[in-house]
Amino acid sequence: MSENAGTGSEQQASAAAEKQAQGQAKSEQSAPHTGQIRTVGQRRRDSEEKLEKHQQEARHKPTD
Repeated sequence: MSENAGTGSEQQASAAAEKQAQGQAKSEQSAPHTGQIRTVGQRRRDSEEKLEKHQQEARHKPTD
């Protein structure tokens, strides 16, 4: 038995459904809004500050 056991019309319907799903996914991935960009920027700044603080603490940690 072949790997493609479905009939031609079933395969076409499956391919059409997959293309439709991909099209819907693309339309949902629009450019981010200004508020989203600001939120990402703020999170990045907060993370960088936290990382810098941890790095400074690690540099100044006394060795035993």
